[in-house]
Amino acid sequence: MADSDSASLAVAPAVVPLSSKKENMTPISSRIAELNESRSELLSRIQGLKQDLQNWRSKLDTQVKIYRDELSELKKSLNVEVEQLRFEFQELRTTLQQQQEDVAANLRNLGLQDLSEDVDETKNPEAEVNNAEENSAPAQENTEDIQQ
Repeated sequence: MADSDSASLAVAPAVVPLSSKKENMTPISSRIAELNESRSELLSRIQGLKQDLQNWRSKLDTQVKIYRDELSELKKSLNVEVEQLRFEFQELRTTLQQQQEDVAANLRNLGLQDLSEDVDETKNPEAEVNNAEENSAPAQENTEDIQQ
């Protein structure tokens, strides 16, 4: 019996670990289930975040494209306006140069007329003297003719 008691004791400790393994297995199984559920939730959150990121990038790309198009249109219109202003300034410059040349020519003409009037005035006393002499010469001849 002593042998059978020791044999049953030897079997009993082997049985105890099996039962405690079953008890440990149940919490491990529930823990694995919790971890799997948590993993699934995390994966779904990651997928949602990836989708949100992709949507955000898509919206951002769309906005960037819209802004680039708007900037391109603004740049084109600004270039057109700048070119128009350059043309208008060139016309204005040409007009001002023409007016300046006209004024200079008029001043020269006035200056020449003034000079020619001054020259005529300076010549006129001589001309008047000459004219007076010429006028007096026929008068003298006429007086001579009358006296004869």
